[in-house]
Amino acid sequence: MSVRGVIQTRNIEEVVHFTWHRGLVGALHCGFLKSRLRLPNTEELEFIYEPNAAYRKDVAWLDYVNLSISRINCEFFGHSCRWRRDQDLWWCILSFDRVILNHSGVWFTTTNNIYPATRRGTGSAGLQALFAERVLGRYSVVLQRHSGMPLHFTTCEQAEVLYPGELSLEFLRRIYVSTGEDHDEVKAQLAAFRWRPVDVIIAPDRFGGHTG
Repeated sequence: MSVRGVIQTRNIEEVVHFTWHRGLVGALHCGFLKSRLRLPNTEELEFIYEPNAAYRKDVAWLDYVNLSISRINCEFFGHSCRWRRDQDLWWCILSFDRVILNHSGVWFTTTNNIYPATRRGTGSAGLQALFAERVLGRYSVVLQRHSGMPLHFTTCEQAEVLYPGELSLEFLRRIYVSTGEDHDEVKAQLAAFRWRPVDVIIAPDRFGGHTG
């Protein structure tokens, strides 16, 4: 089965990435969601860039954009909220067209890429592995796929899509926010950067109970 076949069989509709308001501004400014490696070297983002995590253990993968299929990694999002709990900010979720899963150089990981138990792969086999009946997670804990799980949810919530280099916002389809105030802010930013129309959707449930 091809990557496209897996996407259709699993009813995968979107690939998502959460970021805070300055991350959104930076992406809209340059037109790309950039990897951790490329952000500090982007001159126009000099006063905007600040990573979600101060340190990264997966140093060999810093030139990849970390994404998730269908839902964000709520555990990591919770950590990000706590790290910035004293800052005046808001969060959003960028939703990209599923077609990017079929782009050249994309890798798939069965759990968080930093965990020793993660299995990495490419192509249809790599993508299918994210939906296996059993997956090893943190500390090699066995995660079992249960019968009520939606087809488009990966077995481990922390499974990742690693996109090489930078992801063009031409594939951005919608932006999720948690409040009406954030909705208006995103709309204003889209207008300020003269972006094409993008759906901005108030969906607090997408943030897994975390509000920042």
